[in-house]
Amino acid sequence: MVHKSIETKHYEERASFFDDLTRMGQLSRRGFLHIAGVSAGIAAAKGLIVPQSFQLIEIAQAAETAAPPFTIAYVSDTHLYTRNVNDRFVRSAVKAVEDVNALDPQPDFVLFGGDLAQLGRREELDLGAQILKDLKAPLKMMVGEHDWFLDMGEHWRSVFGPPQYSFDHKGVHFVTLMSVQEKDFWTARGMTPEERMHTVAGLDNGIQSRFEVGPDGRQWLQNDLAGVDKKTPIVIFSHSPLYKYYRNWNFWTDDADEVQAILAKFDTVSVIHGHTHQLLLNHIGNISFYGLLSTAWPWPYAPEGLPKLTVQMNRADPFNAFDGCGDGQLNVLASGMIDKVYNLWNRNPVTVRANYLSSSGAKDRPAATTLSSY
Repeated sequence: MVHKSIETKHYEERASFFDDLTRMGQLSRRGFLHIAGVSAGIAAAKGLIVPQSFQLIEIAQAAETAAPPFTIAYVSDTHLYTRNVNDRFVRSAVKAVEDVNALDPQPDFVLFGGDLAQLGRREELDLGAQILKDLKAPLKMMVGEHDWFLDMGEHWRSVFGPPQYSFDHKGVHFVTLMSVQEKDFWTARGMTPEERMHTVAGLDNGIQSRFEVGPDGRQWLQNDLAGVDKKTPIVIFSHSPLYKYYRNWNFWTDDADEVQAILAKFDTVSVIHGHTHQLLLNHIGNISFYGLLSTAWPWPYAPEGLPKLTVQMNRADPFNAFDGCGDGQLNVLASGMIDKVYNLWNRNPVTVRANYLSSSGAKDRPAATTLSSY
């Protein structure tokens, strides 16, 4: 009888566990590769042989569903202070960049989803730019309200360029939309730029207006899309959700209905938004909506207005700074629709298939997280 070492038994148990998870769809390829890479390192160090079952599963899956034409990784809502004020948010942002750089193959590009800074200060934005420069893949930036309202975007534009732009990539038309405009509430009150910034960064203050794309932004969007064929897949990057979720927290875009009307003529539209720090899902008409995770902190779900298609994350562990946070990727399919991977740190990744939203929840419902709440 062969006696196995404790290390061998432990490794084989882990390999069996992750094989089962992969078969059940509870662990994404990315999540498996991350854990399998760690396990393989342990196995190599102990002289063990890595089992080949994962490769066989991958081949079977590839036969059933073709690989996506391309993948976009994302990092969002870092809310950076300077290092001497809050080093934890800096470390979280660096962790996300390392996650993206570890992807193999690398994504076609990386989306930053807005709110790079916390108070819009020059040194915060410069720190964020320095961290993001370490990304291997090309970077596409989106602005958030925390980046904008101290100097009304002056330093943002000097570092990252215009807040609205579009581009075409592999048959998909991408639009980065500035969706966090606000009506002027500060001039009549005689606010300083710092007071304006703190007001916009606050919730339930009853002073600021609601976010909007605004008439100029909507006209820009119409002009940009005027020559685009209705069969061309459209992907909108927007910091605010482009629908009306919860007004008191400004999880809300005042002119969302008008923006949706501009997008109504296209066969396939996906909106990727930051700001809410949640696994958040919605489908309205021809538009699928996906919220992005934050690297800084998770938000609780609002007391009303939560889209019914949202598969809620459990409450984050208050004793674990990374819990409920994360990054992820967008697998763009041949149809232009998106399979969205939520890489929740310290939890199993959650994959939301395009079919789930386009079928209004009838197909491919993602598994809910199973950790207990605190």
